[in-house]
Amino acid sequence: PDPMPPRRTAPAAAAPASEPTGPEGRLRACAALVRTAPQQALDAANAWLAERGGLPARQCAGLAYVALEQWAAAATVYQQAAHDAETAQDASRADFWVQAGNAWLAADQPARALQALDAALATPNLTRELRGEAHLDRARVQVALGHADRARTDIDRALQLVPADPFAWYLSAALARRENNQARAATDIARASELAPDTADILLLAGTIAGQSGNMEEAERLYRRVVALAADSDAGRQAQASLATLREVEVPAPATAPAATPPPAPQPQSR
Repeated sequence: PDPMPPRRTAPAAAAPASEPTGPEGRLRACAALVRTAPQQALDAANAWLAERGGLPARQCAGLAYVALEQWAAAATVYQQAAHDAETAQDASRADFWVQAGNAWLAADQPARALQALDAALATPNLTRELRGEAHLDRARVQVALGHADRARTDIDRALQLVPADPFAWYLSAALARRENNQARAATDIARASELAPDTADILLLAGTIAGQSGNMEEAERLYRRVVALAADSDAGRQAQASLATLREVEVPAPATAPAATPPPAPQPQSR
């Protein structure tokens, strides 16, 4: 998954939004500000860090950097938060390692992402959900590093841990395509579609897999569904391009004109 967005949590009722009380209230106010003015949220986070705000202040800064798509800075902050949480024996340390891994991957630094996700998976007492998420993210990193076999191991482990996660089946189908395993790609994308029938990215991949198997009618139906759901998204634009390609293939070739009757051979002229 992409780096985690800010959580949509309302400010505490007893605290005015402009002057939140306590670290939790201040973090909620930061998350709200990130959605509307991320640079202001970052400035507030840096001021909070200068006051030794600890983990909540680092989390605020991480949310702001993610919103600003400053991925390396986000990864650094989350990694610092993970180290601080480990020192404090705080249960959130695995979450911070996962967020750091996602941000390093978005920053196109998969080696660092792998280190962060390995640290997350080494954390004791992980929930099944977080362990499954970490395996999925590590699979994406392994693909970026060119290790498809290791990615398959991580994805299969994630499917055992979070079998109801459509994104896990989507990633498995995408990897099966890379592995030229058309049967598994079709099976896994079908499962993802059952779990999330209106998700544009899943429908787009389902259309591609259907087309590659020769079912052009189903591919067209799925691409049209993507366009209907999310025409202005990346998935919608890719679906529109695929539909255009399908139409080009379906245009009949111009009929071959009958060969013209050759003119009579010139007669030799008498001298």
